[in-house]
Amino acid sequence: MAPKITVIGTGYLGATHAAAMAELGFEVLGLDVDPAKIELLSSGRVPMYEPGLEDLLRQHVAGHEGSSGRLRFTTSYEEVADFGDVHFVCVNTPQKQGEYACDMRYVDSAFESLAPLLRRPALVVGKSTVPVGSASRLAARLSELAPVGEDAELAWNPEFLREGFAVQDTLRPDRIVAGVTSERAEKVLREVYAAPLAAGTPFVVTDFPTAELVKTSANSFLATKISFINAMAEVCEAADGDVVKLAEAIGHDERIGKKFLRAGIGFGGGCLPKDIRAFMARAGELGADQALTFLREVDSINMRRRGHMVELARDAVGGSFLGKRVAVLGAAFKPDSDDVRDSPALNVAGQIHLQGAQVTVFDPKGMDNARALFPTLGYAPSALDAVRGAHVVLHLTEWREFRELDPEELGAVVDDRRILDGRNALDPEVWRQADWTYRALGRPRL
Repeated sequence: MAPKITVIGTGYLGATHAAAMAELGFEVLGLDVDPAKIELLSSGRVPMYEPGLEDLLRQHVAGHEGSSGRLRFTTSYEEVADFGDVHFVCVNTPQKQGEYACDMRYVDSAFESLAPLLRRPALVVGKSTVPVGSASRLAARLSELAPVGEDAELAWNPEFLREGFAVQDTLRPDRIVAGVTSERAEKVLREVYAAPLAAGTPFVVTDFPTAELVKTSANSFLATKISFINAMAEVCEAADGDVVKLAEAIGHDERIGKKFLRAGIGFGGGCLPKDIRAFMARAGELGADQALTFLREVDSINMRRRGHMVELARDAVGGSFLGKRVAVLGAAFKPDSDDVRDSPALNVAGQIHLQGAQVTVFDPKGMDNARALFPTLGYAPSALDAVRGAHVVLHLTEWREFRELDPEELGAVVDDRRILDGRNALDPEVWRQADWTYRALGRPRL
């Protein structure tokens, strides 16, 4: 008989994992401590924008016509403990307020709530991104608190979801990492992931510390690659070079590759910034801080890009933002997402607003979240409305619809045809032919 699965924490990661497990044929029970979120999910809706997720959810949530009925949601840990054979912990691990370190209180709370209710053998699987060493501590706590004792086992199975591609990354992952201490735990995880394994997904079995390090190591590498090309953009600007052509040339080297080599205003979101900072903090606690000092520069380069975009915008409007209207295209930290956590676009918009400009923002999906975070900015219902009367337009999130904008149509409503491409994603010739002054980070002025 197939194991019954629970998912503890139904945010971005948990909601996606729960829906995907139901799609793979399992009976799934999702838990969250927020009743409003549970009510929303039970109605077949998701609290965030993620392409394909809501459709997948509706195919499986119980009580909906035509659904498989394999997916339900609850606020009861007792119900979860009674129901599940495999419990996935998918709660958030944000950055601590005023510190680099990871805030483990939600993970700890999940284990403290679940473990005392485990009265029969179960596998608890951590998916949250945690500081290395956490799994061993949690495994001991699990055995200590669970009535079933050591038959409540722990495994660590890091997630590698990309916002905008989360559904396919869960159903067809590029690898599955299993940090385990027993053959039984490995066997159970192989059963859970039988479908992707049959399709050829690599299955990497490790110890706990290695499994915990995989996600933070991967994110640190990607952050380093992004900051590297942004550092090259700074050099290109000083030397009058073209970072886009530079990235193209080095990207042909198969040892380097083309991905994550687009210079711009840098990375943001809920993972990369907080993960590399937590990694540095944990390395310091382990006495290995020198191994990761380079990440401080990676972080510094990334944050410097935001300030540089503000400077370019200020120069574009004559040296002062006072009395100027600035249009910002983009609020989400990346396209195909409504996530505005640590968004470079909103950070730039906020800085410009504080320096006296009238800032108007438009984003296809991130408007509600942006308003909640930056209520003092102006918001428009369309790109055309956002740029109306603007002295400069900033393209800061590379949504496809922004690449398809008509420069002539926008040019008819702006005060000045100036655009700063903070993502190097627009076609400079198309905009220049429409009499726009186009500028991008790391590219020559024409």
